[in-house]
Amino acid sequence: MTKVAVATTSQLAADAAAEVAALGGNAVDCALAAALFTINTEPGVCALAGGAFITVWVAGRDPVTIDGNVAVPGRGQPESDCNHTVSNVTLDYGGGITTLAGPGSVAVPGSLAAIERAWALFGKARWQDLFAPVIRATRDGFPLSSACHFYLGISGEDIFSRSDDGFFALHKEDRSLRELRSLIVIPHLADTLSAIADEGARLFYEGDLAKIVTDHVLQGGGALTMQDLKDFEAIERPSLTVDVAGWTIASTPPPAVGGTVLAAMLLACADLPHRGWTSDALSRLVQVQSAALDYRKSRLDLANDVGVESARLLEAARSGQLLGEWSSASTVHTSAVDDSGIACAVTASSGYGSGEMPAGTGLWLNNCLGELELNRRGLAADPPGVRLPSNMAPSIARRKGRVLAAGSPGADRITTALHQFLVNLLQMDMPLFQAVAHPRLHIDTSGTAKRLMAEPGLDLPDVDLPVTVFPELNMYFGGIGATLVDRESGFQVASDPRREGGSVISAH
Repeated sequence: MTKVAVATTSQLAADAAAEVAALGGNAVDCALAAALFTINTEPGVCALAGGAFITVWVAGRDPVTIDGNVAVPGRGQPESDCNHTVSNVTLDYGGGITTLAGPGSVAVPGSLAAIERAWALFGKARWQDLFAPVIRATRDGFPLSSACHFYLGISGEDIFSRSDDGFFALHKEDRSLRELRSLIVIPHLADTLSAIADEGARLFYEGDLAKIVTDHVLQGGGALTMQDLKDFEAIERPSLTVDVAGWTIASTPPPAVGGTVLAAMLLACADLPHRGWTSDALSRLVQVQSAALDYRKSRLDLANDVGVESARLLEAARSGQLLGEWSSASTVHTSAVDDSGIACAVTASSGYGSGEMPAGTGLWLNNCLGELELNRRGLAADPPGVRLPSNMAPSIARRKGRVLAAGSPGADRITTALHQFLVNLLQMDMPLFQAVAHPRLHIDTSGTAKRLMAEPGLDLPDVDLPVTVFPELNMYFGGIGATLVDRESGFQVASDPRREGGSVISAH
């Protein structure tokens, strides 16, 4: 039996991966099983009807990324008939964010297509085996995690009150949120997952389930059609790779922007001294983040050809011009490696949630069209079928007998969290858990003026920016999950203390 190490967002999801490993699953099977578990048992934080990227690197082969990101809906409809009925919602999260909810915010979901594609290309276990743990948990009930409890405390009434099934699965009769660790049963979800396990993803994209979902969205004033779902394909792309500190790091390629921004920040910080995060090093980090995020916001997010603009950003980082020219956005993640050298990193998102749950499905739908910090083109973003921008950057790194899989949730904090973790581990030689747990900073570009957001414990430099220092480590700064296998020293796993997290190293 293959030995597998997994880091993910809950111990129950890690246990699901171990269950699949015991059935002969490899790192890809285990990562997908854990991802399915956490996607469906982190209400508010993620949901199956969203988008996902999956990076896989098999020893001796080139790394690939499965693009299951959400797309613009509206195929088969005259443009004049495409509606976008939404509600404007302001949430007190991370200093305040504005998002759009309701049927008009729903983009074409791709997570399930990506999961099935990755399994078909690389998996060893049975399709049904990947679903067994999450079906059991959603039928019997799963505990309300701290990340979900925190986010639903902010968004429960404003977003998730649109479906009685969904709302009262999470709230009491007096409309107050259920207590932390309460057992949650979402009506119909286990039945929906069982049907997908039996029939495959085609049920969601072409079958009765597709009709229920699209009828709900169209009747509510959205644009998602049966043709959108039928035509959707998860796309296998060569991963974007960059060499830093003797490691080759593979992440999401264009049209996603997360991998490009991460690679640019890594290149721009490649010559940082190894003495740790001194005030001078943090000053450089602030400059690099500010420059890379400025470029993303002004060029990548609105680019007609993301590949061309990505190449320009990477060239600027390699040549040292990035800082000179550019110094003036809800997810879950699972990482897995095995002793055959296969690594898999899965990041999935449903935005902040549309609040929409088609009757009888148990499935919350995404609001990725309304995730304004990423989709800056707005509700009528592009022609139907075009992928929306994404910061998701599930990543894998290799160096001389060592394989690392890592990633993070956190909207536009994904790339900055991953960058700091990778510098900690690969350049500053911190132990894996310390590299994950070390305090982070983030340049917030979501408003009209930039802000420096930081965790306590950093020797912050003087900067000409408003500064907010959180009282403790906070899930706002992401939630790194990392697994590492070394040919000589064996397996290591680390889950971020900012979220509950869970990890497992399966026995032979």
